[in-house]
Amino acid sequence: MTREELTRLTGNVGGPNCDDDDCPNVYRTESGSFVIQGDVSDAFTPAAGEGLVEIPEHVLREAVRALGW
Repeated sequence: MTREELTRLTGNVGGPNCDDDDCPNVYRTESGSFVIQGDVSDAFTPAAGEGLVEIPEHVLREAVRALGW
């Protein structure tokens, strides 16, 4: 899957905090699942093939608003 195949729900591309597209974001896939971009978290060791990321609460709230939930 490429980034172009995802629907970006959050973040202001080119905004002051996203100059290099490096800010936390939530994306939706064509199948309806979500891909999260955030800081790698070491809160615990996930299962093989999984990873943990941390995002600010406001990013999750923005994604929920974008979906109309």
